[in-house]
Amino acid sequence: MSERHFIFDGCDTVALAQKYGTPLYVMSETYIQERCAEIRTDFLEKYPNTRAVFASKAFQTLEMCRMMKDAGLGLDVVSGGELFTALKAGTDPSKIVFHGNNKSAEECEMALENGVGTIVADSWSELLLLDEVASRLGKVAPVLIRYMPGVDSHTHKYISTGHEDSKFGFSRRALLFEGFLSQAMALKNVDVKGIHFHVGSQLTENDSHLLAIDSLTEFLREANETFGFVPRELNLGGGFGIQYSGDPARKPVSYFTDPMMAKLTRWFDAQGFAMPSVTIEPGRFIVGEAGITLYKIGTVKTTDGGRTYAAVDGGFPDNPRTALYQAKYDAVAIGKPDAPQEGVTTIAGKCCESGDILIWDAPLPRLERGDYLAVLCTGAYNYSMASNYNRVPRPAVVMVKEGTDRLSVRRETYEDMIAREL
Repeated sequence: MSERHFIFDGCDTVALAQKYGTPLYVMSETYIQERCAEIRTDFLEKYPNTRAVFASKAFQTLEMCRMMKDAGLGLDVVSGGELFTALKAGTDPSKIVFHGNNKSAEECEMALENGVGTIVADSWSELLLLDEVASRLGKVAPVLIRYMPGVDSHTHKYISTGHEDSKFGFSRRALLFEGFLSQAMALKNVDVKGIHFHVGSQLTENDSHLLAIDSLTEFLREANETFGFVPRELNLGGGFGIQYSGDPARKPVSYFTDPMMAKLTRWFDAQGFAMPSVTIEPGRFIVGEAGITLYKIGTVKTTDGGRTYAAVDGGFPDNPRTALYQAKYDAVAIGKPDAPQEGVTTIAGKCCESGDILIWDAPLPRLERGDYLAVLCTGAYNYSMASNYNRVPRPAVVMVKEGTDRLSVRRETYEDMIAREL
């Protein structure tokens, strides 16, 4: 090759784009394994009676489920489809945590029949549904109750989940003063093992998590005094942030878990209660920085207003996060990573939408039709949220590790898109 290309986990990204086509999701197995090793060393092996479950919604494929199984992590699922995939990949159902604010009777039945280890209940009607389905199946539903800690996290409003106006979970008032906790404890076919909370996503500071722990322990004190409730399991959620464009460097998992565990340990010791098992649910933390998306440049033009646009062969269908959350990304011209920057270029998608923009005003060298581009940190919520808007087929997924590459998910075809139509 005439000049150096951008290398990702030992692989020449231009060669990957030419071999598999674009758009192309590329995932680093090395990075994923490093984050799992960090979680094992700094949480699972550091604190007894703990577990970690990967938040599948961030990036779920059969291969990813198998990788989490090999790494010793369980799975957090939020739908029948995610549960089906987890089971199909051979995940131990006892290591699955089933979330969701509106589970259907069929999903509850699927979870109970397959021996899912934990179901996080989000409402009183769901608890009644679980009790009815479990009774019919001759089973007992293992439940954590989702608690609203009343914390308004400093993140995009669409991914802040712990505040009192959230669609998720029970408030302190509902559980204590409206009696839903005591009523749940009295259900014959529901075993209330403990409490779950989740304060939000893409959090780069730990203050929201620590405020949630304070809220949780105060709630547990009142629940014990009022109903004699002592949790056997706590789930502290996830939301540990990564480094997108302009963000601080990703903090280690211990930055979040160590102070939370210290607070919990002190409180349970002071109360004279046995320390419950503790679960965390990292998702983006494991895969976000592990992924890049490769594109091919098409139209390049400068408007009368002076903005230069470079359009890629993907966009909103493979990455809706800029449009949804105003997400910010960095990009690399992978065929000429050392070329000097020549102003800024806005990276546009190919969809018939003015809002189909991947990056506004990215500092890049001069781009031409046929150049290749990598958008960084696309491992979380890109493949998961991909669509067929404008009848654009979804990209392939390639796993790379130390210079080797393999196809993990094949590219969708036009025939795939109409296969279900009559």
